[in-house]
Amino acid sequence: MRKCWKIWCLAGLLAILLSLTGCGPKTGQQAAGGYVVTDIQGTQVSIPHKPQRILTLSMSTDEVVLGLVKPERMAGVNAMLDDPVSSNVVELGRQVATKVRNPSVEEIAAMQPDLVIVPDWGDISRVQSLRDLGIPVVVCKGAKNLQEIRETVELIAAAVGEPQRGTILLQKMDEKLAWIEQRLPQLPEQQRPSVVLISLMKTYGGRGCSFDEACHYAGVVNGMAAAGIEDGQAMSKEKLVAINPDVLFLPTYNDHGQYDIGKFRMEYLSDPSLQGLKAVQQGNLREPFEGYIYNCSQDFVLGVQEIAYRVYGDAFAQGTQEHLSAVDE
Repeated sequence: MRKCWKIWCLAGLLAILLSLTGCGPKTGQQAAGGYVVTDIQGTQVSIPHKPQRILTLSMSTDEVVLGLVKPERMAGVNAMLDDPVSSNVVELGRQVATKVRNPSVEEIAAMQPDLVIVPDWGDISRVQSLRDLGIPVVVCKGAKNLQEIRETVELIAAAVGEPQRGTILLQKMDEKLAWIEQRLPQLPEQQRPSVVLISLMKTYGGRGCSFDEACHYAGVVNGMAAAGIEDGQAMSKEKLVAINPDVLFLPTYNDHGQYDIGKFRMEYLSDPSLQGLKAVQQGNLREPFEGYIYNCSQDFVLGVQEIAYRVYGDAFAQGTQEHLSAVDE
């Protein structure tokens, strides 16, 4: 009996010593501020400390992170983030020296990130290779609607070690949507103006995309969705004529001045078959700020406001560099 008691005492003492010296891996992670998050693929990702060199592989996830942390905690950002035609966080984007488009595993590793966030709509074949290099990688949803955006904000906030700031961002989103709803004209569905988005991504804009969802919250009808066009399906000019929208949204993207957007637009504006459209005849050709209407970060709600502004007028006016942030909260 005494021998067994001695063995138990020694085992207990050894366990205490291991915890004090940090030899136990789980206890050591906790003592150093480590934590675990579960990404959308069900992978439990161990993050040993609050990351200081974060890299994400899309503009929207960059924007989420820049609402949670200061720019100095980013290892790099998307190359379009400092483009005033396409980004609503230009100044924040300019504070991060490294710009990326579609970096390889080797290029990512060379940047020495301590967290990589990858949306699932992109090339996720890099994920395991990065994990094999010991880099924590969190896969998030390539969000297409408000609920998925909220879930992505919450996941990313947990991954970067700022869950409380994530909660603040969600509250700010709710407040903005409530503000917009209070100011919208109370029109029945059949009387709401119809809008069609002309996009460089010719299969974007139909039912199920983020723009479609934003139209709903902005109190307008997405003409493509109403016509039965699903996201991922192209809209022919014949279909556009049949939709005959009240308002036509024109693209402004120019890739830092390198892309001739005027030539693309003239494919529509100079087409004789489109001159009878209500939007054309009534001069309702709008140029919404693309940094908002394509946004799938917490700033999606600013896209809702942008649509309402372009359709309903100055009651919804906003600048082009608004950004929901919890960094200074």
